[in-house]
This record gives sequence, C-alpha cells and structure tokens, in this order.
Amino acid sequence: MARRRALRRLAVLVLTLALVAGGIYSAVFFLQRSETLVSERCRAVIDQQTAELAPDQAVYASLITAVAVQRGLPPRAASIAIATAMQESKLRNIDHGDQAGPDSRGLFQQRPSQGWGTEAQIMDPYYAANAFYDALVKIPGYESLEITDAAQRVQRSAYPTAYAQHEEMGRTFASGLSGQTPEAVQCTLRAAGTGGDTAALSAELGQAYGALEMAVEGETLVVEATGSEAWSVAQWAVANAKGFDVTQVEVAGRSWTRTSRDGWQESAAPDGQVRITVATGNSGS
Repeated sequence: MARRRALRRLAVLVLTLALVAGGIYSAVFFLQRSETLVSERCRAVIDQQTAELAPDQAVYASLITAVAVQRGLPPRAASIAIATAMQESKLRNIDHGDQAGPDSRGLFQQRPSQGWGTEAQIMDPYYAANAFYDALVKIPGYESLEITDAAQRVQRSAYPTAYAQHEEMGRTFASGLSGQTPEAVQCTLRAAGTGGDTAALSAELGQAYGALEMAVEGETLVVEATGSEAWSVAQWAVANAKGFDVTQVEVAGRSWTRTSRDGWQESAAPDGQVRITVATGNSGS
C-alpha cells in the first residue's frame, strides 16, 4: 500500500509539473505571438487629421524636420520637404534611380549630374536635406506657395503634380515633429530590446539639432530644452524609438511610454527638460 501511495504522489507531482510547464510555455508563446502580431506604425494626429508612416519612414521624417528646426526654418519648409521625399523615395534612403533619372539617389532622388553633389554626399540624409533646403529658401515666398508648386520648383520633376497627394501627411508630421503641435506624434511598437545606448542617442540628437545641452542619468538622456524645441526633440525621440530602444519620453508634464497604447499621458516630468529613457539590459545589475 505504501508503495502505491508513493507512486500516486509521484504521478500527481509529474502531472502537476507538466501542467505548470505547459502553462509557462503557453504564456510565453502567447506573449511572443502577441508581440509578433503588433503592427508597428507611427502616426501624427492633429485635430481630425491623422497621417501614418512606417517606423523607418518616421525616422527620416524626423531627420528632415530636425534639420529645418536647426536651420531656423518654419514648419512649412519641413512640410514641403517631407511631402517631396515621400513622393521621390517613399521616405527611404534608396541607392538607385529610375528610367527618367538613372543616377538619382537618396531621400530626394537628387542627381550628381545635375549638380546636387557626389553620390556619397547625396546618400547622406543630412547632406540631402540641407541641399534641398538650400534650394528651397532661394525661392521667393516659398512659404505661401502650394506644396506641389514649391516642391516642383526645387525638384523639376517630370510629374509636377504628384507631390500634392502627400501634402496632408507632410503638414501633419511636420507640425508635430517641429514642436508646433505638442503630443501629435506617437508610435505603436513591439517591446524594446536591450541595445539602448545613451551615447549613440546623444550623438544622433546633436547631429539632428546642433548644439544641445545634454546629460546622462543612468539609462535616461536628459536634454535641456523648452517650448517648441522641447516638443520637437521629444517627438523626434518617439519617431526614433524603435532604432534606439527608447522605452519612455517625458516632456512638459507629459509622457509617451512604449508599452502603452493610450498616447501621451500625464507625467511628473519637469518643464525645461526632455527625458529619454532607453532599455540597456542593465536594470537591476
């Protein structure tokens, strides 16, 4: 009898362990599948207008806008540039042209043969954006022109009306990414990895905006900024959250959190700072 009871207890223990293991496996599988099913998108929302971009497109939209901010250009300039890049390259830094312009390259499909620079220069998104703005600001009254008209005067495209279809998207993202409209830009992303690097983040911000006062507090990069500049930096950080493993962005009493699907929420973030937290894998070590 004692042996039978021992065998029963052993069988119950084995069954219990199997159920626990099965439960853990199911939970992990469900979580992994849930992450896989997340449709990663970035959107800008202003009043009733919503525009969407893939995360990699949002990165370039934020770069184009940051260059405009660094140069002291109005959000209208960024609207024109974003719409132009969307038409020319789908907001991606492509290394090829088309039949009409076989040597076209980069975000704006600029051509070495037309004096835009060398292929290597044009493939540098910062160079390309600055080259576009150099040409744009030479157009008298470009701020009051229709986006398609201003873009065509810079690009001299064979399809001059095509830029118009991206006007609302360009305007909406430029307004948020320039800081003109707070809380406009938010991204839905999968869970962060552990590759966050505040030094790399700081270097990229410096290239995008020029001189910024920054400091590191653990896994958080603290940027001293106020007003529209603060909101521009904050929404740039959201647009770049996927590549830099950003988990939270705080500014002016508001916070965007990667795991939340509810947009910007109340926060204890002080005025005068943008706090960008990344996942490094060092927590608790």
